[in-house]
Amino acid sequence: MSSNTPQLKVLVVCLGNICRSPMGEAVLKDVAKKRGVDIVVDSCGTAGYHVGEEPDERTVSVCKKHGVPINSLARQVATSDFTNFTHILAADESNLRNLQAVKPHNSTADVRLWGSYLDNKPIPDPYYGGINGFEKVFQQCTALSNAFLDDVLGK
Repeated sequence: MSSNTPQLKVLVVCLGNICRSPMGEAVLKDVAKKRGVDIVVDSCGTAGYHVGEEPDERTVSVCKKHGVPINSLARQVATSDFTNFTHILAADESNLRNLQAVKPHNSTADVRLWGSYLDNKPIPDPYYGGINGFEKVFQQCTALSNAFLDDVLGK
């Protein structure tokens, strides 16, 4: 990115921050790196169920299978996230509603459904399913990462 382009700071959000959002964070970082895009990516959950925990082992397994590094600990969304990030991407409509409910008046972030950059489809929660659900989430995160970067970079 050119020096006059503001750095992208992206927060990927799901419910508990152990499946979709840490995978989305890892995939978006990887896609951006491969495209030479300067970006900061983090993830969090709208709920605090798993604060301090590592990602679900199936999330880690699928990322490793594809050679995508993943290293994060679950955290809950904070008020400061709405001014510290340029974009906040919700995995599904429920996450988006929860974000809108806690979004402060001074928010500067573009808060939206991540799927709005491609097909408006939510990222389904794979937690209660098998490994195939996690693989599908990985493929969706890859497509959404490319669509997001194409949009924000004007390509």
